[in-house]
Amino acid sequence: MKISILYEDADIVAINKPAGLMVHADGRAKGPFLTDWVMEHFPQALNVGELARALDGTSLNRSGIVHRLDMETSGVLLVAKTAQGFECLKKQFQGRTIKKKYLAFVWGEMKEEFGTINRPIGRSSSDFRKKSAQRGARGELRVAETYWTKIASASISMTEKFSLIEAEPKTGRTHQIRVHFAAIQHPVVGDKLYAPKRPTALGFNRTALHSRSIEFDNCEGKRIEIEAPLPEDFKEAMNVCGIKKYRI
Repeated sequence: MKISILYEDADIVAINKPAGLMVHADGRAKGPFLTDWVMEHFPQALNVGELARALDGTSLNRSGIVHRLDMETSGVLLVAKTAQGFECLKKQFQGRTIKKKYLAFVWGEMKEEFGTINRPIGRSSSDFRKKSAQRGARGELRVAETYWTKIASASISMTEKFSLIEAEPKTGRTHQIRVHFAAIQHPVVGDKLYAPKRPTALGFNRTALHSRSIEFDNCEGKRIEIEAPLPEDFKEAMNVCGIKKYRI
């Protein structure tokens, strides 16, 4: 696995996760997993963090994983190398003081320049794999809030209109950005789970979602900001849409 390190200190490492790589085992997928790479490069992280549960109830070691990115999502991800690093980051995630920004291509033209999606998220009534922020969601409805800013919009044809948006989730629900934009009828391009009837577009063969930046405090209390470079498929899609440059 070719994974670049964006930041590293004694307790924490920030990596640039490639699209298509699952973060840790779930008891079903065969891998490889990001945790395999972590164990190869940072074996001291073996017992760092909390155990996950597979579908059959067995325990899975997360090996320093504090938060996840979906398999098809690329970009910056934090990993704890030590127990101190894990507790430091866990406290910040629980306090919502870690700031994350994502880039996404979504279907349709966003009319406003910015906005907030404030919709609770529950389980889908039609598919156990999915979450839902729409009427009919089942189970516990958990508060979920996403700020967004439109970077650019483009019309490729009469039926193909897209917007490049920057999304900042204020909560950390599973599939939050994907669920929220699907709920307002602007699903993420390439999302086969939440927009299965949409065709492939802009050259993406995966969900067009990229974890662009993250801000956190390291164990010494210093504020750190990390940016992940744009992947090639995002660069190509921006070129197709005539977007010349982008800056956070």
